[in-house]
Amino acid sequence: MRPSWDEYFMDIVELIKTRSTCLRRQVGALIVKDKRILATGYNGAPTGCRHCEEIGCMREELNIPSGQRHELCRAIHAEQNAIVQAAYSGTSVKDGTLYVTNQPCVLCAKMIINAGIKKVVFKGDYPDELSMELLKEAGVRVVRF
Repeated sequence: MRPSWDEYFMDIVELIKTRSTCLRRQVGALIVKDKRILATGYNGAPTGCRHCEEIGCMREELNIPSGQRHELCRAIHAEQNAIVQAAYSGTSVKDGTLYVTNQPCVLCAKMIINAGIKKVVFKGDYPDELSMELLKEAGVRVVRF
């Protein structure tokens, strides 16, 4: 049976996350507009920097719980990476849809809002209530897959 568009894009996000170099959580993201893929992203160290797979996880070493102290991490989040990749290539994501394997954190939510993304489809949980409040307040449609 032919998958729905949401099923199709969520299947692709599952493949994207396999490129992640995070030791704690693999996340994939995909930005789509008019059923066309604009950009992809996964969580991992910035370009040219060593990955946690190579040097270990700072967050694990410091016993930082999930959803806290985002600045204490080498990785860029998948949603951030997808938005940055679109900007890098000069692709507007305004009015697009972001598909992601996990609920966005508050930092990603703020980027999603200011990038003009209008809809977020996510699968897994993430311990960050503020992100959901901000997305809803900004009028971003949020759908749990």
